[in-house]
Amino acid sequence: MKRILVIEDEPEMRRNITTLLHFQGYEPIAAENGRLGVDVARRVKPDLILCDVMMPELDGYGVLKALQADPSLASLPFIFLTAKGEKDDLRSGMDMGADDYLTKPVANADLVRAIEARLLRSERQANREFKPDFSSSAPLLKLGLTPRAAEALLWLSQGKTNSDIATILGITESTVKKHVQEMFEKLGVETRGAATVRALELLHSPAPSGGREVLVPGRTDQA
Repeated sequence: MKRILVIEDEPEMRRNITTLLHFQGYEPIAAENGRLGVDVARRVKPDLILCDVMMPELDGYGVLKALQADPSLASLPFIFLTAKGEKDDLRSGMDMGADDYLTKPVANADLVRAIEARLLRSERQANREFKPDFSSSAPLLKLGLTPRAAEALLWLSQGKTNSDIATILGITESTVKKHVQEMFEKLGVETRGAATVRALELLHSPAPSGGREVLVPGRTDQA
C-alpha cells in the first residue's frame, strides 16, 4: 500500500483528502503544518507528498527546499495543493522542482489522477524503464497534432486539468477542451489516461546518473 503524506493546515481539507485517499486504497498520513510535515517525511519516507503552500511554521516552498536538501527525500514525488491559482504561482511551483501544482478546490477525480500519474512515473524511473522529458512538446507533433494541441497534451500528460492548462497556456478553457477533443480523435483514444500513455511513449530521454527530475514548463507562446 502506497503511503501518501498530506501536509495541510486546514483541518476540514486535511480530513477530506485523507478520507478520499483511504477509500482509494492508499495509506494517508497527515501533518498539520510544514515543519511537522518535514519531520514526518524524514521518519516514514512516504511514496508521495501532497503539500499546501500557505501554512504556519513553514510554508510549502520551505518544505520542498528542505526535502530537496535531503538525499533520501529529494526524489519523492511532490504535489503542491493550494488555493493560489494565478499563472505566476503555477510556474514558480513547477520551476522549484515540484511534480505538479493543483489549485483548490480540486475535483476528487483530478487529484486521484495526478497522484496515480506521479506514482506511475516514479515506479518507472525506479525500474529505469524511461524518464519523460517535458522540456518540449515537439516530439508530440509526431502524433499529427497541431502545435497548440501538442502543447496542451504536454501538460495533460503531467496530470494538469483543463483549467490549469488554460491558465498555463493563456487560452480559454473551452479552447483547451477543443484541443483535448483533437487529441482523442488523432490518437484514437477516449480517455485522458490513454492519451497520457501515448504521450509518454514519445516524451522520454535517457535517465541522468542521479538527481531529482525537474519539470521544465513547455512553450507558452501563441501558435
